[in-house]
Amino acid sequence: MNAVEFLDSNILVYAYDRSNARKTARARELVRRAVTGEILASAQVLGEFAATLLRKSSPALSFHVVSSILDALGPIALVPLDAGTIRLAVQAHGKYGVHFYDGLILAAAERGGCTRIWSEDLNAGQKYFGIEVVNPFV
Repeated sequence: MNAVEFLDSNILVYAYDRSNARKTARARELVRRAVTGEILASAQVLGEFAATLLRKSSPALSFHVVSSILDALGPIALVPLDAGTIRLAVQAHGKYGVHFYDGLILAAAERGGCTRIWSEDLNAGQKYFGIEVVNPFV
């Protein structure tokens, strides 16, 4: 994996949320980079994204639409979730006090060799495992 950046699920959500044109445009730029292999993600990221579209978007999207979107995102390189990643997520929880699922994001980025995580939810400017969090919307 050559990418050194990681995409959090909230960025994917903004790419398909039309309520804020500025955020949507910026998120789509990052998603385009991910689809071309410049930015990594994980299966967890895609799962959280799909769950949000199916139940939290307004209106909720049909499984047909969500399936089509996931097909379009298929080229994104995913960091595999394995026992080592889960163990590192537990360590992130203990070391940084983050929720376990945020720890999985941090662990996947670390396992992918990333130096930057694009996220609105994590603390911008903070480093976790030496990986800087950047909020693309500020």
